[in-house]
Amino acid sequence: MTATIALVDDDRNILTSVSIALQADGFSTRVYSDGEAALKALIDNPPDLAVLDIKMPKMDGLELLRRLREKSQIPVIFLTSKDDELDEALGLAMGADDYIAKPFSQRLLIARIRAILRRAEAPAVALGSGEEPPQPVLVRGRLSMDPARHRVTWNGGPVTLTVTEFLILETLAQRPGIVKTRNQLMDAAYQDDIYVDDRTIDSHIKRIRRKFRQVDSEFDAIETLYGAGYRFSEE
Repeated sequence: MTATIALVDDDRNILTSVSIALQADGFSTRVYSDGEAALKALIDNPPDLAVLDIKMPKMDGLELLRRLREKSQIPVIFLTSKDDELDEALGLAMGADDYIAKPFSQRLLIARIRAILRRAEAPAVALGSGEEPPQPVLVRGRLSMDPARHRVTWNGGPVTLTVTEFLILETLAQRPGIVKTRNQLMDAAYQDDIYVDDRTIDSHIKRIRRKFRQVDSEFDAIETLYGAGYRFSEE
């Protein structure tokens, strides 16, 4: 069945170009030029996923997400500016699933959409078809990761990660002490043959560490092996 993606952005060039790219990739799209116009439509006729710009007139993406979450749990990806880290963090805490900074690759956005839809569909498919149950909770020392619910805790405190960050950390935590190269982490986080610069993985690692240090200022479970990659330490 064709997935429907809602696009909400006041930039008509982005609406047009992304809509065309999504349709070419097999998706159905709906477009809205501001948050007010989108809100009722997203609640009354929910798409499979919504892509929201943060900076919009009338109603910005954060307010749209807040109101949307009162009625709906559809997956949401935010489009942000490079300097909007505070907005990114707030959006994720409010229930966004991921964010992509402008300017962005359309192929990367489509890859993120597919990854989120796969995660949203997996538990329902497994429970409804007699297939294997969802992947069990991964526990490594003070770390707990629940892939089915996309939940992460450290010392019992919640840590909000994007889908990309979750996949990177999961890859490291699955085999503690084993060094994972940047290429291996790229393959885990970007599964649709998307080229990603090494520095992108480094940036994700920095963000993951920063988020964990908001819960535990002494967090040091992700080690850097210069020239080799990264590894997760249980202790």
